[in-house]
Amino acid sequence: MAFNKMFIMLPVMLAARKLDGEDPNIVFMLRALYGAVQAVAVLVVLFIYTKAAAAAKERANEGVTIYVPPPPVPFEDPNAKKKYQEKSLTAHLVTTARGLVGSTLFGIVMTVGLHMWKGMIVGLAIQSIMCPFNLAENPLVSAVFFKGGLNNLKEKRIFGEKFREEMEDGDEITDEAGNTISFKKTDGKSGGKGKSDNNNKKAVEKKKSFEDVLLDTWDLGAEADVAPLLAELTKKNINYATKENGWTPVMIMSGLGCKNVDGALKKMKELGANPEIVDKEGWNALHWVRVFFMSCNRF
Repeated sequence: MAFNKMFIMLPVMLAARKLDGEDPNIVFMLRALYGAVQAVAVLVVLFIYTKAAAAAKERANEGVTIYVPPPPVPFEDPNAKKKYQEKSLTAHLVTTARGLVGSTLFGIVMTVGLHMWKGMIVGLAIQSIMCPFNLAENPLVSAVFFKGGLNNLKEKRIFGEKFREEMEDGDEITDEAGNTISFKKTDGKSGGKGKSDNNNKKAVEKKKSFEDVLLDTWDLGAEADVAPLLAELTKKNINYATKENGWTPVMIMSGLGCKNVDGALKKMKELGANPEIVDKEGWNALHWVRVFFMSCNRF
């Protein structure tokens, strides 16, 4: 069972409230203790960042995709569907390290700011005691100081991650944009010559993301089949904009010169499509109709 730092934090909070904030000796000692602890903390997180950046450049970690569970939630239903987010191992290393540096510096600014502005000493006392426990909770800090460093990451699984072949049918998977990812598992059997050693392992086929479906529909132009795109549309993604150009589903459908566009646009309207959204060139859906759709001699 994981250690719960609340068993330490609650007594510390109660004890800190009894400190005399008017006593200059107590204030001075708290400032000195807090300053020393936070100075060490800053050095630690900067050291961790350099270690994470170096690990991200290691060839063994390049191109590795991991599936990371969310942080544990108190009183979470043990029978709830397991959720995972697809991430690049190298990117997740750097992102986690940056988050550690940012949260540490932000905490210092907030605590010092409240102390200087309102004279609060409770924060100084609590953070002086809890800082080591907070750092130890970070998976990078734990790996560097308690698990032998950031080597053999595939074996250590410091983020509690899974790999693709380990994903189960009941797992809910999303990409970093929040789009749901589906996997189709097969038994990997094949006949005749050329069998590999992995024939008995489960092969996993990744489903296209919503953005890929959207752009594939546009690429096919007049030959496009709009059914796959319509099947993916929901009220949540109806106004989704592509990362590079800011194209929305209603823009792409407005510019296609293919069959069933009228019915598709009607469905999009029912889902809440906003034709007034503009892409990164300042065009909205009406511009797309005028430039692309009408050029196909549909009118």
